[in-house]
Amino acid sequence: MPWTRVVSGVVAIALALAMILLGGWYFTAGFGVIIYLGQLEYFQLARAKGIAPAAKTTLAVSQALLIISNISSTGADAVFPVAGTFICFYLLFQPKFATIADISTSVMGLFYGGYLPSYWVRLRSLGQAEVSNLPFEGYFPATWTNLLSSLPQGLTHTLLAFSCIWAADIGAYVFGKFFGRTRLSDISPKKTVEGAVFGVTASILVAIAGSWYLDWPGSPVTGAALGLLIGIASLLGDLTESMMKRDAGVKDSGQLIPGHGGILDRADSYVFTAPLVYYFVTLVLPKLPG
Repeated sequence: MPWTRVVSGVVAIALALAMILLGGWYFTAGFGVIIYLGQLEYFQLARAKGIAPAAKTTLAVSQALLIISNISSTGADAVFPVAGTFICFYLLFQPKFATIADISTSVMGLFYGGYLPSYWVRLRSLGQAEVSNLPFEGYFPATWTNLLSSLPQGLTHTLLAFSCIWAADIGAYVFGKFFGRTRLSDISPKKTVEGAVFGVTASILVAIAGSWYLDWPGSPVTGAALGLLIGIASLLGDLTESMMKRDAGVKDSGQLIPGHGGILDRADSYVFTAPLVYYFVTLVLPKLPG
């Protein structure tokens, strides 16, 4: 593994941990930057296909969606269709007639690059108001004794979900590189079945350990279920972004992160996992017997 990839990966994880720990508007602002840069890369891929999306409008409403997600989860669900309608109206009154591709790419940019990632903001916001002890609704542990047992719900669940994704990504990359023999898909020729299976397994093991420590109802079955969901969704997110790059005829979505490519190349595993984790935590776990 190239040293540039290792160093940039460590820096990215450190920044992510700082954002997750602070939560509140710190997490929302950091995620807003990631969403903005990721959508720029997405629209660049679209333009490579001769598509003219409503990029600026989509970027603006996506940021508004993140802000509202930190204030109200239900409010974010209401904003999404309104924002999509606004994008369509914007394209309707352009000097050049918009195509079906222009409209669908813009709405997909809102859904893929704004709405789905907004669930990370919602997840991290769980229980934040009750423990906030910093300006802008931030949080910092008052004591480091028995730290994990005193963390707010949103923080522990976000840390667990991110850890599962990291385990899946790192496990699939390392195991696939050294032991992979069977190609997984023509969409991404370097991915192997062996690497994918090991990555999903790593995600399941991390989730089981987390569910045991957090004393989830139904553990370790609930932990295994979440780990399986995250592992598969992470893999599908990776393949989806690879499909878009292949269609656009590029190797990487960008060159922002040394050794990794662009923001989308690193954040693709997080897109589809966000709503799955959020609804698993807020809908499934509370209904299980303790």
